[in-house]
Amino acid sequence: MSKITQEKLEKPEKTIKEVCDIIFSLEKKYDLNHMKIQGVYAWQLVRVYVYYEIARKIGVFGSPQQGKVTLKNKIFSFLPFIKNSLFSNPLNGKYDKDVIIFDHPRKVKHNGDYKDIYSYFLEDYLNDFGYSYELIESPYLNNHHGKKGKFTKYNDRILFGSYIHKKKTNLKLKTCEKNKIYNLQRELISNFNIEIDLFNIFRSHILDFKYQYNKYDKLFKKRKPKYVFVVVAYENKAMIAAAHNNGVEVVELQHGTISEYHLGYNYPNKEDKGLEYFPDKILSFGDYWKEVANYPINEKNIISIGFPYLDETIKYHINNQKCKQILFISQGVIGKYLSEFAYELAQKFEKIEGCDQYNFIYKLHPGEYSNWETNYDSLMKAQKLDNFQVIDNSEISLYELFSKSEYQIGVFSTAIYEGLLFNCKTFILDLPGAEYMDSLVDKNYVMKVNDVDEIINSIDNFNITEYDNDFFFKKYKKSSLDKFFNR
Repeated sequence: MSKITQEKLEKPEKTIKEVCDIIFSLEKKYDLNHMKIQGVYAWQLVRVYVYYEIARKIGVFGSPQQGKVTLKNKIFSFLPFIKNSLFSNPLNGKYDKDVIIFDHPRKVKHNGDYKDIYSYFLEDYLNDFGYSYELIESPYLNNHHGKKGKFTKYNDRILFGSYIHKKKTNLKLKTCEKNKIYNLQRELISNFNIEIDLFNIFRSHILDFKYQYNKYDKLFKKRKPKYVFVVVAYENKAMIAAAHNNGVEVVELQHGTISEYHLGYNYPNKEDKGLEYFPDKILSFGDYWKEVANYPINEKNIISIGFPYLDETIKYHINNQKCKQILFISQGVIGKYLSEFAYELAQKFEKIEGCDQYNFIYKLHPGEYSNWETNYDSLMKAQKLDNFQVIDNSEISLYELFSKSEYQIGVFSTAIYEGLLFNCKTFILDLPGAEYMDSLVDKNYVMKVNDVDEIINSIDNFNITEYDNDFFFKKYKKSSLDKFFNR
């Protein structure tokens, strides 16, 4: 194992699998997903947050490295925020809509405008077949990107109202509720040897839930939709609860990697079927995703429809010529480790005959663009090498990079699956989170490595099992939605 990787991997006392297994055990012991506090299924609200907080505190994941909303940003976005709250408030007016869409806040430039790549296809379908709809957009890092659509409302008013409500409202817990939280906090501290303020975490999420639930309840009573589509359902529990209580079917659009270690989706205890704050259906990228987690809904409700953005974009690059190029796929929570590994590998390649012909591309995640020069010293050094380039913008298509790269190296990014579509030979670096890719490793679709020497030794004799691209990403057809909408 390389010196860099060894130093980084010796710190965490537990793996992702061990963290998840402990959480699953506690869920079963205390029946956490059915535990009510203040009339709310509180653990369902905090589950993902607590998981990432534990992983961060024990050193399994680093901090996300995402750019922060500065005071200057807040000041300059204040007036647009007030304008959005007044004139784009989704609660304004009383009219019916067949469908409401809650899209992904982060937008990608596509066909000249910024769009949510996971949901824009749905608008095209609804327009074509005359369904009325409304899109509700949340800000990303305090801003909205792209042109405001004809049927778009901004969620600023509800989110800001929730923030103010939380600041001025006290949550008075009953003694029995305090005991439930205390017992769980004691278990977490004992199992993970960390300090964690579970009382404040529960307080924050419960107050957010109660305020937002009331607003979404009013919204659904006004709009009377038949369907709600949402990207990232585990961050929209209050909306889902309100929809269910108004008889509205909630459908999640897949937006990323799902695995048995993603607590937004995996519920291994059989008692957790039919959870109140989970969507009714999931529209997945392909059949592969049906079997990678224990969903709390029936498998028939995981419906493969494909990834239209991928289909539309891949055709411009699929026939590009491969070159001696190695592409690193970064993520904020492991970016510090991955960037140091990339620098070490590039240095060694420069000194090895044959390997010195390879170029390295380090593609940052959009959340890393604004502050990588401060956070990643290794990338600043790597840029001085003749064979290394850092991509810190979205001007160059990731698919173009895949199409020209012979190899890709990453940990657990969804982009790795997309790279497989371009026949990139894939190394999974054994850093925290690599467990997410165990099914790919087990099937020999990718190779897991610990250090740079393993990559160097495998570069000329890389052998993997052939795979069916459609298994990961089904080809999208508009007719895929016909049955869903009973057409």
